[in-house]
Amino acid sequence: MQETAVEDALRAHPDDLAAWRAYSDRLLERGDARGTLIRLEQRLARTRPADRPAVEREIADLVAEHEDGWDDGLPATALVLSRRYGFATEVAVQWSDDVREVVEQVLRDRFVTTLRITSDAPAEEEWDDDEVDWVVAEEKGHEPRPGRLDVKVLDGLDAGRLAVLDLSYLDLGPDGAELLATSLRADRLRELELRYCRIGDAGLAALAASPHLGGLRRLCLQRNRVTAEGVRSLHRFAQLTELDLRYNRIGPAGAEALLAAPFAGSLERLWLYDSDVGQDGVRKLAHAENLPSGLRGLWRCV
Repeated sequence: MQETAVEDALRAHPDDLAAWRAYSDRLLERGDARGTLIRLEQRLARTRPADRPAVEREIADLVAEHEDGWDDGLPATALVLSRRYGFATEVAVQWSDDVREVVEQVLRDRFVTTLRITSDAPAEEEWDDDEVDWVVAEEKGHEPRPGRLDVKVLDGLDAGRLAVLDLSYLDLGPDGAELLATSLRADRLRELELRYCRIGDAGLAALAASPHLGGLRRLCLQRNRVTAEGVRSLHRFAQLTELDLRYNRIGPAGAEALLAAPFAGSLERLWLYDSDVGQDGVRKLAHAENLPSGLRGLWRCV
C-alpha cells in the first residue's frame, strides 16, 4: 500500500493501533522520531502504573528533542491545538487577507482533520445587543443583513480531509452560508460548528441542500436567527446525533418540526432552552414518544 493510502486510512480510522504501528516502521526507515513516539505511547498504554513514570520520561525527552521540526509543513501563523503521536490533528487559523493560502497549507498537512477559523469576535454582550436589533428588524419585515466577511476567498476550497470544521463567531450571514454550501467540498465532515454566525433560515436551508454535508453527526447552530422554518431544513441531515439550537426562537412549531425530523429518535444530545420553544414546545418535547427517553426526561424537568 502506498504511503498516501496508509495516511488516508489513518485519517479515516485514527484509533487503529495496528495501522499506526505499521506506519511507525515507515517513519523509522526515514529517520522520523515520531516512529519511536508511536511505539512509546502505545507501550505506555499497556504499562502497569508503577512503571509508567519511566516511559513518560522517555516520551518527554524524545518530544523535547524533536518537536521543533514537526510543524515545518504548517504556516507560521497556524496554532496547533491537538496532536496524535506528534502529528498536528487540530489547527486554528486567524481570518486574514491571506486566509485561503494559510488554510490550503494547513489542509495539506498529513493528519489535520479538525480546522478552526477564528476572527476578532465581539464580546458576547455585543452579539446580544445586535440580537435585539435583529428582533426589531424582523418584526418590521426587514431581511437580516449579509455577513461582514468576504467568504468568496474560500470558494472551491477542498476540505475533503476534514472531519470537524469550526467557524464559530465568523460573521457569515446567510450569503456566506450559501456560498459555503455550494463551494466547500467536505464529504467527510462529521461536525460543523456555526455558533453566532448569523446564517438565518436561508443560510441553513442552503447548507442542508449541500451534497457534501449529508454525513454530519453534530451541528451547532447557537444563536443563528433560526426559526421553525429553519428547523424543517434540518430534516435533510438524517444522520444527526447531536444538535445545538440554543438562543434561536423556534417556538412550538419548531419543536414540532424537530420531532418530525428523521434523526429525532437517534439524538444523543440536544441543546435547547425552554425560552427557545415556549411552554407549548416544552410540553411537546416532554411527551414526544419518538424522542429518546433520556432527552424526553430532561424536558419533563424544565
